[in-house]
Amino acid sequence: MVPTLREITPAAGPASGGDVVTIVGTALAPRVLITLGGAAATALSVRDEGGVSIVHAHTPPHAEGAVDVTVTNLDAAGAPIAGETATLPGAYRFQRARIVREADLTRIVRALLRELKRQVLENVSLSVATDFDDTPLDGLDVTAIATLPSLVLTGPRVRENRFYSTNEAVEEVVAGPTGPEIQRRRPPLTVDVAFAITGASDRAVELINLMAATATFLNRNRWLVLGRDPLDAGAGTVRWEMDADGELRTDLDGKGDVRAFGWGLVIRGVDVDEGLPLDLARAVADGGAEVGVGVMGAAS
Repeated sequence: MVPTLREITPAAGPASGGDVVTIVGTALAPRVLITLGGAAATALSVRDEGGVSIVHAHTPPHAEGAVDVTVTNLDAAGAPIAGETATLPGAYRFQRARIVREADLTRIVRALLRELKRQVLENVSLSVATDFDDTPLDGLDVTAIATLPSLVLTGPRVRENRFYSTNEAVEEVVAGPTGPEIQRRRPPLTVDVAFAITGASDRAVELINLMAATATFLNRNRWLVLGRDPLDAGAGTVRWEMDADGELRTDLDGKGDVRAFGWGLVIRGVDVDEGLPLDLARAVADGGAEVGVGVMGAAS
C-alpha cells in the first residue's frame, strides 16, 4: 500500500534541530526514513492507531526556510522499499531563534531604569562595561564623565537561584494528533540578576541626599511587577523580588572632586529559558489530567 502524509506538528522549529515533531499519515511501515529538506531526521517511534500512522522524530539541523517532509518505508533490513515514499511539500519551516521579541530580562532592565528615573533621579544610565582603576569604588570613571548628579546601573550579572527554581520537571498539556497529550520539560534555569548602582555628585550634601533617595527606592520597591505577556494584556502579571545586595560603599576622594557611592541591587527568581522537552508527549487519560505549570517569578 502506498503511504500518505497528512500533517507534521509543530510545523516550525529551530534551525539548530533537536525539536520533537509528530508526523501523521497512513500505511507507514514499522521502520521509516524521514528527511526534512533532504536532511535525515531521527525516528523515535512509529505506531498505528485505527488505521492512522503516527511517527515521532527529532528534527535535524538545517538552514532556515520552508522544506519538504518526506517519509520512506523501510524493509526489515533497513533498505528503502521502492514506490513507498510520501512527501508533504513545504510543510515544515526551520527558523532561527526568535531574538526580536523582548526577553523578560530585557524588560526587567528597561523597567528598572524607568522606575529609577521616575522615583530617584532623571539622569540614570546603563553601563555594560566598566573601566577599573585604583580607586576604592569600581565604576567611578564611568560615572565621572556623566552629567552630575548621576546614577549609573552596571550589569547585569547572573547567578543560579535554586530557592526559587522549580527543581522538578514541568508538565503541560499540548495538542496531539489524536487528542490532548502531556509533555514533560526540564525545569527552567532560574537565576538572580544582580546590578551595581553607582551614584555620583561633586557636592557632598547632594551625594548624601542621592544615597537616601536610592535607599528609599530599594526599601519601597520590594517587587518588580510586569505583565506576563507584553502582547496579551489579559495574561495577568508576574513579579520578582527586588532587594539591596551587599553593603553601601562611599568614596569621598574621587578624581576631579567627584564624590560617589556604590551599592548592589538584586532581582531574584528570573527564569531565563522555558525548559527543554524531556521525552515524547503521552496521551491524557480520560477525564483530563491535572498538570503542574512552571511560572516565572511569583504570579499575582
